[in-house]
Amino acid sequence: MTEAARRSPGTPCWVSLMVHGIDATQEFYQALFGWEFVPGPQQLGPYVRALLGGREVAGIGQLPPDRHLSTAWTTYLAARDADETAESIRCCGGTVAVGPLDAGEAGRLVICADPAGAVFGVWEAEAHHGTALAGPAGTPVWNELLTYETATVGKFYRTVFGYEVEPVVSADFDYATLHVDGRPVASLHGVGEALPRDRGPHWMTYFEVDDVDAAAGLVAELGGQVLRPPRDGTAGRLALVADPEGAVFTLVRSRDR
Repeated sequence: MTEAARRSPGTPCWVSLMVHGIDATQEFYQALFGWEFVPGPQQLGPYVRALLGGREVAGIGQLPPDRHLSTAWTTYLAARDADETAESIRCCGGTVAVGPLDAGEAGRLVICADPAGAVFGVWEAEAHHGTALAGPAGTPVWNELLTYETATVGKFYRTVFGYEVEPVVSADFDYATLHVDGRPVASLHGVGEALPRDRGPHWMTYFEVDDVDAAAGLVAELGGQVLRPPRDGTAGRLALVADPEGAVFTLVRSRDR
């Protein structure tokens, strides 16, 4: 179990979801994870922060009615200076879609994409340092980039955020772990043409649960979809699911729990 503090640059520090129906989405995640909600910064429209045991674990915002965008969980990476990081992203072949802009007194944010098109956020913390709890059921515990191949995109993230990139040496498995201050914080997984055509390269959020099979069943009962049934993997037991608006995420029961 970990609590929030100001993270080193590159450390995943927050996950946020922009949706078309914020009320229905809150009901879904409250039933699935036991989250409660409080208002968050409103600069970009209606936004709430999800709480577990009184501690902030994620954010959910309302998309403008005229924006017909697909919904997806967005991983935010910590930065000391959002403006400098945004410029570095541009210089390294990425794109900046939103910001840098202030989110009230909470901090400063950027929404951007890496050279392969995977969207992520950058967060310069002020009053809000990010996820205040990780480990218990209902909290985000890992972030992984699914992309075409890891070598090129790994250079981008290493240059922008200063990661130590540790690849897995394998002829048939393209995988690398991103380290900050000597500890693993995220991973890159190159899957080539196996990437879903409707999503392309994307960051994936893993949420801890006590029982993956039961949680996957609950997702379906609540109007979501089970995209890949529960299975055992190196990280523990996993299931790939989507909420009723189509935002994809992974349920995991970690081996070390």
